Amino acid sequence: MRTDDFSQAPPIGQAQAMFVSGTRLSSPRAWLRHARAHAALAARMRTAPGYRGHRRYWQPPATLGTIGWFATEEDLLRFARTGAHRGLADWAAGRSAATGSWVRVYAAETSGYTNGVWRAEGDVMAHIERFTPVGGETVGPPVRRAARGPREP
Repeated sequence: MRTDDFSQAPPIGQAQAMFVSGTRLSSPRAWLRHARAHAALAARMRTAPGYRGHRRYWQPPATLGTIGWFATEEDLLRFARTGAHRGLADWAAGRSAATGSWVRVYAAETSGYTNGVWRAEGDVMAHIERFTPVGGETVGPPVRRAARGPREP
């Protein structure tokens, strides 16, 4: 079901802003130091206004990354200005500990999809009738496919 009320969703589902980042580190030693500093940064992030959750990931051979959710984009950008974040970014870039890094920031659309226990509209579970239009479509295709005839042996 399409909705603009995510009040019953878990904290990550209520977030309006998300970032995805990755840092490729130059050596195993740099990776270990970065992992420790990153743990301290994550502890600070948990106390930041608007924090909704985060997950860390590792991509072989030497990339450590984070996916984080915040209540608003402003909350996310304010956290990026903190000394904890600046210090880690400066260490990774300024000391050649990292050979590359990137950050992407995403904003949630006003409406989205919900079902089951996270619905705010009542206890009736229902799928949307049509997908959201993309490209030049004015109406998206139906979610449920038309039944096909009997299969041939």
